[in-house]
Amino acid sequence: MKTIIKLFISGFFLISVATGIHAQPKTLDQLLDTVKRGAIAESAEYQKREREFRNARNRQKQLLNQAVSTRASEERRSEQLEATFNQQEEELAQLTELLTKRLGSLRELFGVLQQVSGDTRGKFETSIISAQLPGRGEFLGDLAKKMGTSTELATIPEIERVVYEIQREMTESGKVVAFDAEVVEPDGSRVQKQVIRVGTFNLVADGKYLKYDPDTGSLLELIRQPSGKFLSTASDISNADSGYVRFALDPSRGSILSLLVQAPSWGERATEQGGIIGWIIIVLGVLGLTLALFRWLALGSTGRKVNAQISSDSASDNNPLGRVLAVYHKNKSVDTETLELKLSEAILKETPSITRYINVLKIIAVVAPLLGLLGTVTGMINTFQAITLFGAGDPKLMAGGISQALVTTMLGLCVAIPMTLIHSFVNTRSKSIIHILEEQSAGIIAAHNEKARA
Repeated sequence: MKTIIKLFISGFFLISVATGIHAQPKTLDQLLDTVKRGAIAESAEYQKREREFRNARNRQKQLLNQAVSTRASEERRSEQLEATFNQQEEELAQLTELLTKRLGSLRELFGVLQQVSGDTRGKFETSIISAQLPGRGEFLGDLAKKMGTSTELATIPEIERVVYEIQREMTESGKVVAFDAEVVEPDGSRVQKQVIRVGTFNLVADGKYLKYDPDTGSLLELIRQPSGKFLSTASDISNADSGYVRFALDPSRGSILSLLVQAPSWGERATEQGGIIGWIIIVLGVLGLTLALFRWLALGSTGRKVNAQISSDSASDNNPLGRVLAVYHKNKSVDTETLELKLSEAILKETPSITRYINVLKIIAVVAPLLGLLGTVTGMINTFQAITLFGAGDPKLMAGGISQALVTTMLGLCVAIPMTLIHSFVNTRSKSIIHILEEQSAGIIAAHNEKARA
């Protein structure tokens, strides 16, 4: 009995929670009344849900009927559109056939015109004349695209314009024209300059060659200019007002100029391709030239003083001959043999100052070709190493070692040959001064000997 009561109470609480009843009954009558009210509320809730379900089922049926009706309507519309499409497709085929018959040989003409328009547009885009006359290729591109659809034909004015543009390109290719344009300098700045166009070959501004960039339509000043003999002609044509001037023309429209720009100068060959050995040879050459110039000026000054001393009666100590004569004046009373020894000693003292650095020039003349030979051997070693690692298929891999071998040999010979000649001249000049000292000394000894015998 207790168990039944507990179950009943639990069911009551569940019903109370579901129906929102929170008051707890205190007697059995209250409990019975509460259970009754809960059953009534629950029955009303069920009826409400049943009504909503029936309404939703009726609405879904209505939507289904509407969808079926719409599908049938669209199917009928699709059949109509398909019939229209088939009819228009037949008409299009008939019109296309009629167009083909009426065109006849003109179709071949328009095909050639389309091809010419496309090819000419490509030439115009890369032509330097477009730097002066921009936008010429746009019309040709639009015309070629228009005719490529096979639905539109070129008009008479369009055909005439194609002929005109081709004729203008031919006419401008034979002119030398000056015009104002914006030039991009190597530092990136844009400057308005007067540009001279030589046909379809080269562009020049302020004595420097320019490059036309077809992608941006800009004029770029070359970062590296060709060698001086070619660059001077660009200056000549920039400064010319009329008449004829020399000009280094590039008939390949930039190919030869790009190769000339990439070619290293003599300075770059000597400093970059020669390597460390090349630098050593250059330093030795500069040192040798400096010493040779210094000795040549010093010997010239000494020679002039010695010549002046020959015609003077008094001995001066600012030249070797004067100092030798001073020794004689101090030893006039000695015998001939002693005087000869004194004068020989004085000449020996003067000889080092006269022949100073001359042997260094000789050493440089000998060492320079040896260093060149060392650079040759080093370069060939690098070449053979490149062949060993990468094979002999790519000559560029061997070019560095061969360049070093040849450049160092050239530098060694360029230093050795002039150093040999300079050493010969300087040595002859010093020996001539020493010969004057010995000659004057011999004359003094002879005069002193005659005086002693008298």
